[in-house]
Amino acid sequence: MQQSKNLQRLLRALSRHGLQVNYENRTYSVSLQSVNAATAEVLLPEGFPVEAKAFKQLANLANIRHPGGGCVTHTCATPDFHPGDAGVAIGSVVQTKGMVIPAAVGSDINCGMRSHVVDLTLEQFLQKRDRFVELMKGDYFFGTRDVTMTAKTSRALFQYGIPGWLDEMLDTPTGSFVKSNFDQLSGEIDRVYLGGSMNGAIKWAPEELIPDEGVVRDGGLGTIGGGNHFVEIQVVEAVEDRATAYLWGVREGQLAFTIHSGSRNVGKYIGGMWRDLAKAAWPKGYPYPDYRLFPLSVEANPELVRNYLEAEATAANYGFINRLLLAELLRLRLREVYGDIEAPLVYDLPHNITLGEKRITHGKLTKEDLWVTRKGACPAHFGQPVIIPGSMGATSYLVVGKGNQAFCSSASHGAGRLKSRFEMSRRGAIHTEEDLGLIGVDCITLREERRIEEAPAAYKPIQPVIDIQVEAGMVSVVAKLKPILTFKG
Repeated sequence: MQQSKNLQRLLRALSRHGLQVNYENRTYSVSLQSVNAATAEVLLPEGFPVEAKAFKQLANLANIRHPGGGCVTHTCATPDFHPGDAGVAIGSVVQTKGMVIPAAVGSDINCGMRSHVVDLTLEQFLQKRDRFVELMKGDYFFGTRDVTMTAKTSRALFQYGIPGWLDEMLDTPTGSFVKSNFDQLSGEIDRVYLGGSMNGAIKWAPEELIPDEGVVRDGGLGTIGGGNHFVEIQVVEAVEDRATAYLWGVREGQLAFTIHSGSRNVGKYIGGMWRDLAKAAWPKGYPYPDYRLFPLSVEANPELVRNYLEAEATAANYGFINRLLLAELLRLRLREVYGDIEAPLVYDLPHNITLGEKRITHGKLTKEDLWVTRKGACPAHFGQPVIIPGSMGATSYLVVGKGNQAFCSSASHGAGRLKSRFEMSRRGAIHTEEDLGLIGVDCITLREERRIEEAPAAYKPIQPVIDIQVEAGMVSVVAKLKPILTFKG
């Protein structure tokens, strides 16, 4: 009875924000209080906080339409749902027909996760841990990595992603990667979502990174980035689906490493460009939408839609390469310190991206074409590996997708923030190691504020987030990964 009263109070509070909200079977149905408003659904574990700002952002997203044609056909959110800084809630999944929404992806294009397993025991790793950490600090923080490449290689990576980069590096290996096993890298392409390659075009890349000839020195490539991005060393503490784990090469007691990063300044450049272009293309004579999320219509702006998807793909290709290089730098250092180690890839997948759900016919877009845009949510198609990290003090999960259409074949990309970075770092906030959840956490960073902003106390518990997705038939658990140490930019 008490819970029912609390729920009633919550629903009344949300209504004061202009929202119509219902709750049933741990799913919130959310819509704006207006005629014919579309409804979005949010799957949330019991007891998780409900934030009106995030609900309002999702309801706005569900109601985007373009005056020239195009609409949202389905909107939902994964259980790591929380407000976003740019008007789109993290964990949002939106399916559109006849239009795309550049702002729904934002500027962190193809932010994603990449996981490898390593045939080392924890004891073996810890014996030489200090040497390994110092080498990685050099590569990740002090610029000892060498990611120089020929102009031809740089142009190929923007246009073709991992296969383009590999083809050119095989001919002209450069920098830190002259020691890489290119046969291994080529063999791992099938373990990258979409083969690590989308239909990009060099015309969308920053001009200084695509010269006609010479050498490119990109200071942003092979970098972790700020915020919640990380590189983490883990141990496989439990396997729950032995058959699938065997297929993926995952065994209890192995080390693993997981990378969370994206397209860095390239994504910021392209995302910002298209936020402005979409606004400029809004039809004259129509008022700006209240939510300031400007879609592009296939019927009204077919060339702009094609160009945006091409530009997003260009940044996505860079994101795939950035994660590959972060992983390869680590793999090379593992071999330097621990000997001949294979460290195979388990999987690499995005969680900030627009993906076509219906193939474009003969290169032409139609107003019936469908896209799914995920903002802080992973694709989770049937049988596909998914990586869901906890905080740097909590378990991460390797899971397998179930292709649940109610959630557009999606899953969460983490546990979700409980407290904002400002709330964690503001004056007067409690910063004891115990209150922050940092006791026993090995965080390697040059910025003390990063430890505080990204402390375990800033995040929701991961276990309920996993459990509710398993119960909803979105994913099933393959293995659990326990954090050993985390590099934060």
